[in-house]
Formats: sequence, structure tokens, C-alpha cells
Amino acid sequence: MRVFVTGATGFVGSAVIQELLSAGHQVVGLARTDAAARALTAAGAQAHRGDLYDPASLRAGAAASDGVVHTAFNHDFLDRDFARFKENCETERHAIEALGSALAGSDRPLIVTSGIGVLPSGRTVTEEDGSPTGPNASPRVATEEAASSQAARGVRVSVLRLPPSVHGDGDHGFVPILIGIARQKGASVYIGDGGNVWPAVHRLDAARLYRLALEQGAAEARYHAVAEEGVPFRYIAEVIGRRLNLPVVSKTREEAAEHFGRFAHFAAIDNKASSERTRKATGWQPMQTGLIADVDRARYFEA
Repeated sequence: MRVFVTGATGFVGSAVIQELLSAGHQVVGLARTDAAARALTAAGAQAHRGDLYDPASLRAGAAASDGVVHTAFNHDFLDRDFARFKENCETERHAIEALGSALAGSDRPLIVTSGIGVLPSGRTVTEEDGSPTGPNASPRVATEEAASSQAARGVRVSVLRLPPSVHGDGDHGFVPILIGIARQKGASVYIGDGGNVWPAVHRLDAARLYRLALEQGAAEARYHAVAEEGVPFRYIAEVIGRRLNLPVVSKTREEAAEHFGRFAHFAAIDNKASSERTRKATGWQPMQTGLIADVDRARYFEA
């Protein structure tokens, strides 16, 4: 297949590129910059210039493909203003609409990326669970809303949900943010008893599931890239504290809000998630190391 991949030079997307190439697919990656285009060429893929804010470039990339894997999402709100999150989610909605418009009625697959974190907390969520809607729903539900609207217009679209921690070499997501906060504040903190859990997956395992979803996926399917159903947040904080030689401290939700700042919402995530249906449907079996063992390496703590 000739596969168009967005977010192709990102942490997850670059792993998807290698997985697809290794399986014999021809890969074209979306490249926003000259540096990204050079990185894609060096990896063995082709570069297609454009970005999430250029719908015409997305339509053109999708139109010339046999299938699309959409991993791109603008995470600049983590470094700037959380208020940008909703804006970025709406950009995501428009990007999926652009990709879908080039695929409608063709039976060519579109795999879009959502998050386990949009699902209800307090119980084990499965692929059957839909994203909550309404005024109190996470803006991130825009992804799955857009996927549903594209399915209604005849796009063979599937949703792949990633857990809060996608880990591995090159990780610049939630765990590195926690490490940075601990360094800055002089303590590694968890909330309450630290029993809230994060599902997790290694980036290479996630990449394999993207390929399987692309090759085998059914229309309107939901897949959970979950290798570990729920890792207690306290365990993550303890590894960080030990590696940095810092105290590991429990704080109330009010105290945690001050300690974590805009990241407090993510530190409090409590989403146990199953991938049983995904494994049965695709034959996917995670093979990489787990979150705690992966984080407990010097590489995660290099300055």
C-alpha cells in the first residue's frame, strides 16, 4: 500500500513510518519543514509538504494514497497556554474532515488517533465505550466526533486510542514533563494515595497496532493501544524521585494544583483501560518493556 502518514516525524509517527516500511509498504509523510522532509527521506519515506493548517495539502496527500494514518496533533498547549487546547482540538477536527473528503466512497482506510483520557474514569473502559459529549466533555472528543461524521459520509474510518503514556526512547510527553516539574520544584509528587492509574504502551508496540489497524481494520472500529491497563501514578512518582534523589511526596488535590500548574489535570487522570477486544480482532500482542521498567533508565533523566 501507498500510505500517507501525518505527524510522520513525531514520536509516534516516526515509529509508524518504520513499522510500515518494514512491512513492505510505500510511505509518504507529511512534512511541515525542510528539516522534516530531509528526515523522512533519510528514513526511507517520501515527503509531502504541508501541515495541519493547510487542508489542501492534507487532501492532496490523502487523494494520492491507498490509506491514511493520522497521528499528528498540535501539543503546543503543554508548553504555552492550556486555553489553546480547545483551539488545537478544533484544528484536529478540520484536519480529519480534509483527509476524509479525499477518501469518501473509496473504501480506502483512514486511521485517526484519539486518547483513552477522553473516556469515563472510575472503571475499566473498553473499545465499546464512546467519548462523553456535552458541555463538560473534553475538547479532545472533537477527534471522535469528526471520525463519526466522516463514517456517515462513506469514509472507511477507524479510531485508535492512545493511553496517557506512550513511552520509549525519544519520549517528550507526560513522563518527561513530570520529571521536569520534579526537578523544578524539588520533589516528586503524587495526589492523595497515588492510586490513580495511567494506561501505557511502548511506542513500538503502538506502531505495530497502527499497521494492523490499517491492514485489517474494519470501518468504524475502535482500537485501544493499551499494553498495561493501569499503572499507579505513585509508582511513576517513586521512580522519578529515586532517580533524581528527591523526596516523593503526597499532596492534596488543592496542593497538587499549585505544584503541577496546568499539568494538574493530567496528573490526576484515573483511566484503567482494556485492549482485550483489540487483541482479539487484530492479533496484536505488545512485546516491549513496560512503563516503569522503561522509565527506570538513565536515558529518561538525561539533561
